Amino acid sequence: MKYSKIIMALVCVALFLNMQCEDDETSLPQTNCASFVAIDGFSYGNSATSPYSINSVSITEDCLLIEISASGCDGNTWDMQLIDSDVVSESNPPERFVKFFLINTEDCLTVVDRARSFDLTPLQVEGENEIIINVDDYPNPITYTY
Repeated sequence: MKYSKIIMALVCVALFLNMQCEDDETSLPQTNCASFVAIDGFSYGNSATSPYSINSVSITEDCLLIEISASGCDGNTWDMQLIDSDVVSESNPPERFVKFFLINTEDCLTVVDRARSFDLTPLQVEGENEIIINVDDYPNPITYTY
């Protein structure tokens, strides 16, 4: 009786240790862009950014390329994000509104130019093949055809 309880306990322990959760392999889609655009209305309206100037905005395939200038040492530590307002206007073609955010902790006075590309596929509107993207602090809307 004593041995059967020990054997039963060992079997339970062995079964418990053998249970493994399968790792859900969450992988990001393949892209040629450096980053993905985030769709987050709260962050769009409430996030703080370091000062910067947008030099140019262009689209190549599904990537939006933003070139900026800001003060810093070399720009290698900058965190650059593109956030969508999560609002699609009911115009023809539809319009989306995005903001570029820079987190710059470099304490140098040199003006540094950097570019970052963002995958726009999350911004596509079902049933459409073109949208207008309005980048905050950039005077010209950009047409994204997909």
